[in-house]
Amino acid sequence: MAPNPDLRGRHVVCFSWRDTSNPEGGGAELYLERIAAGLVEAGARVTIYCAEHGLAPRDEVRDGIRYVRRGSKMGIYARGLLLLLTRRFGAVDAVVDVQNGLPFFTRLGTHAPIIVLVHHVHREQWPVVYPGLVGRIGWFIERRVAPRLYRGCQYVAVSTATRDELVEQGVVPDYLAVVHNGTDPAPALVGMRTAHPSLCVVGRLVPHKRVEHAIDAWDELRRSIPDLTLTVAGSGWWEHELTDHAAAALARHGLTPDDGAITFEGHVTEERKHEIYASAWAMALPSLKEGWGLVVGEAGMHGTPTVAYHAAGGTRESIAHDVSGLLARDRADFTASLGRVLQDRELWDRLSEGSREMSHRFTWGRAQRSFATVVSEVLARHHLAGQDPQ
Repeated sequence: MAPNPDLRGRHVVCFSWRDTSNPEGGGAELYLERIAAGLVEAGARVTIYCAEHGLAPRDEVRDGIRYVRRGSKMGIYARGLLLLLTRRFGAVDAVVDVQNGLPFFTRLGTHAPIIVLVHHVHREQWPVVYPGLVGRIGWFIERRVAPRLYRGCQYVAVSTATRDELVEQGVVPDYLAVVHNGTDPAPALVGMRTAHPSLCVVGRLVPHKRVEHAIDAWDELRRSIPDLTLTVAGSGWWEHELTDHAAAALARHGLTPDDGAITFEGHVTEERKHEIYASAWAMALPSLKEGWGLVVGEAGMHGTPTVAYHAAGGTRESIAHDVSGLLARDRADFTASLGRVLQDRELWDRLSEGSREMSHRFTWGRAQRSFATVVSEVLARHHLAGQDPQ
């Protein structure tokens, strides 16, 4: 196993929309913090700049990582660039610009080498989350402006699907490395599986996660699986619409939200999240787009297979179709695939074992060493391509 590169004395500043303490934080934020921990282990000093919110202090040091929380959800971009221009972060040796649709335009604020981290391209999400002019402007910036502004900078994608989409946008392949996600070790939870067929959804409750597809699948499958339940874990601004959608589905079966057939648990603790994974027969991941799908490996640690969409992108790597889970072609196939997993015991046994094996294939240790290698090479003014460079 290759050791981490020596980054002692180097200061890496990461620009991220959110962090994991933010109620809207998710897999992308967890990825960055795991990578940052690896950079700290390699000797680097790491600062994460992100939006401020009411659940964490504006300044904090946690696990050796300095957090600077400033600005609102949208104001964070201009404020971050100003802080960089005025050297408020101190001496900066390298910048990690997390492009979550929009970049932080750090190229305009520093001469330090920049690594652009992209989880997935937002082509399909812009019109869903920001319909109209705002979405069109956002997509124009992501598709046209960012690739030109960051030309010559090192890019890191979390999957080959994202890598291929970035190449389509004009990013030079020789400057584009892939560093996959890892999976945290899971607590051993034996005997948690429900006696009745059960599904779970874990993630942010926002339109592009399309949780309503899982609710509709429950609605249809409940006709042939009368004791089927669905547990939804996560929070987000789309929650009210989803609970209304679920209430309508429940009413069609003569049920109410109090009957427990569909449960919204909101933001849950890590312990409770793993209990949900371990108790469900399968996880539904109906997202429009996933850079990777961190929840796939988390569920797989408990032998819980996932059904997702093939077109979501990164799911084609986090899920081995018909080995660790199923990838659906369309909405009807999504429902039918969930039904197959729930009703075919031989298939479930095979996918359960495959999901467990797949979850151990990608580790954070490997991801941390790979990203640290990218940082080391960029500091030497080199660039990298390929998968998981070490």
